[in-house]
Amino acid sequence: MSAGGSNGRERATIDHVARAAGVSTATVSRALRNRSNVAEGTRRRVLAAAERLQYVANPNAAALASGLTHTIGLLAPLLTSWYTSEVVSGVEEIFTQARYDLLIGTANPLAREPIFRGDARFQQRTDGVILVDVFCSEEGAVQLAALDAPAIVLGERLSVVTSISVDNVLGARMAAQHLIDLGHRRIGLVGGHAHLDVAHNVPVERATGFEGALNDAGLTLDPHLVVDGDFTIKGGRDAMHLLMSRSHPPSAVWLMSDEMAFGALQAARELGLEVGRDVSVIGFDDHPVSAAFGLTTVRQPVRDIGRLGARLMVDRLQGIGEVMHHPIELSLISRTTCGQPSR
Repeated sequence: MSAGGSNGRERATIDHVARAAGVSTATVSRALRNRSNVAEGTRRRVLAAAERLQYVANPNAAALASGLTHTIGLLAPLLTSWYTSEVVSGVEEIFTQARYDLLIGTANPLAREPIFRGDARFQQRTDGVILVDVFCSEEGAVQLAALDAPAIVLGERLSVVTSISVDNVLGARMAAQHLIDLGHRRIGLVGGHAHLDVAHNVPVERATGFEGALNDAGLTLDPHLVVDGDFTIKGGRDAMHLLMSRSHPPSAVWLMSDEMAFGALQAARELGLEVGRDVSVIGFDDHPVSAAFGLTTVRQPVRDIGRLGARLMVDRLQGIGEVMHHPIELSLISRTTCGQPSR
């Protein structure tokens, strides 16, 4: 029986290569994967037979033999947000270069515990998992570290698994200080999702940093000027309308995301207010269209966070790198939506 990969002949299998080289199929598998426990002469004989027969390894069979799937799982509570889509774009960019597939799934807060115990979605089908804003806390991280598959956590500072995050408290202080330096004293705050029962709640951290900066400047955050904007454009618009309807409206408003800030800019236009003069607006993220709106914001390099997470995962799978936290630097981008308060 002839075997080969072209000219209508039967496709060569690992059994054909083994018979042609006079070795076992296990030896063929080890030789083709360049394992060290194969004699050099045997390796050359196997490679010659594989080339002669035009043998192409079956990737599924190779995965079973090696125990690797070349697939990485990515879990996030909300896959439709701009932030998550940017992170995923950065991850995919690196995994495409490294020839890894990406398996994406959702993980709401109620699903965190099954994930930490080894949810079959990534334990059986992936070589590792990247968690985006799942917020596992150190207790959950200990469970992640005990799993067979390596884990990279994005959005939270942890000590027992590799993690990447920005300093949300610092970023909020940067926004507040910018407005304070411009002379604003009555400042509104638009957040959201503060009800989430997680150890590290980004909106809470940002609110803490913002209020702390005001207190350090001898100012107080009026609870009537704190509104939930649900991290959506509509929520930002509604929040801005509510804030500006107060008997003593703010001269400036910080919104915890650029998307909410876009809604606030829309509301200001509807109210006939000139942004940067009648009221100042500042966001957080530096969304790709923020520059077009002239939006002052705190920039976090979201796609770079995804790229770094993917690179660290590839390193872990190759047995290099160490478990540590990787802080991401924030920067204030000053544009036209912020100015000194009008008299």
